[in-house]
Amino acid sequence: MNTRSTERSAELIAALVAEAESLTRHGRMREAGAMWERVLGMDPAHATALTQLGGLALAAGDLDQAQHYLERAIAVAPRLAMAHAHLSRVHAQRGDRAAALAAIDAAIAADPTAWGPQLEKARLLEAGGDHRAAALHWGNMLTYMPEALQRQTNVQALVRQAQVAVQRTRDELGAYLEDNLAPLIKGHDAREVERIRHSLDILAGRRTFVTAKPLTLPIPRLPAIPIFHREDFDWAPEVEAAFPDILEELHNVLGDPSGFEPYVQTPEGQPKGQFAALDRNIDWGAYFLWKHGRRIDPQADACPRTEAAIARAPQMKVPGRAPVIFFSALRPGVHIPPHNGATNARLTVHLPLIVPPECGLRVGEEVHIWEPGRLVMFDDTIRHEAWNFSDRLRVVLIFDVWHPMLTPLERELVVAMTQGLMGFYGNDADLGEL
Repeated sequence: MNTRSTERSAELIAALVAEAESLTRHGRMREAGAMWERVLGMDPAHATALTQLGGLALAAGDLDQAQHYLERAIAVAPRLAMAHAHLSRVHAQRGDRAAALAAIDAAIAADPTAWGPQLEKARLLEAGGDHRAAALHWGNMLTYMPEALQRQTNVQALVRQAQVAVQRTRDELGAYLEDNLAPLIKGHDAREVERIRHSLDILAGRRTFVTAKPLTLPIPRLPAIPIFHREDFDWAPEVEAAFPDILEELHNVLGDPSGFEPYVQTPEGQPKGQFAALDRNIDWGAYFLWKHGRRIDPQADACPRTEAAIARAPQMKVPGRAPVIFFSALRPGVHIPPHNGATNARLTVHLPLIVPPECGLRVGEEVHIWEPGRLVMFDDTIRHEAWNFSDRLRVVLIFDVWHPMLTPLERELVVAMTQGLMGFYGNDADLGEL
């Protein structure tokens, strides 16, 4: 056959394959089968045609014909996952579980992230009574199956079956590990074993592994700790001791609320994003003592004891950016949606002042209920949200401190990097609250 004839043959095969695939998508399986037969007539070693015809024979219950086609396909294309997966089902229907498992393992080896073979192996293992091993593959199926597909009505029962199997095994694992660790944990306080208990919760599916996601300036190798222990900060008692003075100054400020401004003020022309509902909305108000590294003199002068108390903390100081110190007022019924902060070089600190019921803060999967006068330090680059579902105003004092694991040199370099970002993009660029 000359070159031109070969090209024409390849073009015709490609057209037949496209037509066969279109017929399959529209459920016209008999016509699709005839088209695949035409492809095979022109190219007896066409692996896709052999696999499709094997699948059609399997669906029709003709196991001999299915196996014949599929083994030919595998001989031509040994790493064709679909051919191995179909062949596994042939063996399963024949009652040869060992051969079925070997074939589905070959399919997974050929395409480890395909969800179909993971499903088939889960079913095979479950049918054999190996529920724990099956759960691993049910979990893989959920991991690799596209989210859009998982939401489709026709796979909801399958997804639910997988979720139930995975959670059942996680519950069993959690109980098993708890029993094994109980003698070692006994007698230790909650703080000593906190990380291990959180690890157990993750393994048992009771919480997820939380990660930080700094939007602007990431500092690697810092642990993703949602909420820190206030007892670990030697400056915290001094700040907390000033609570009565700070609360008094807040009440003076609230007597003339003209100093409060909307916390979210997106520059004109920039997308409003996740805070659209709160943009230029006084429902989330801020009374700034310091903003973007600049002292707001009239307002800071009105709160000298507050400013003096915070000066005891290792505030982040970056010319043109930090410190930022403000009273954050959340009106009744307001929810600050989940979001991530700009840099994990710092911690966000809350000193709760006015906290009615039904108010809270979630960082990662840890929910914190503010207690007036007790500091809260958290990594705001971990997804977090806050709410006030009461019928009264909620106010906390907010400021930033350096991450405690940064060395003095690293702090100096973070300042230089931030100024470099500002110089590169321009001082007015949206770099977040850095």
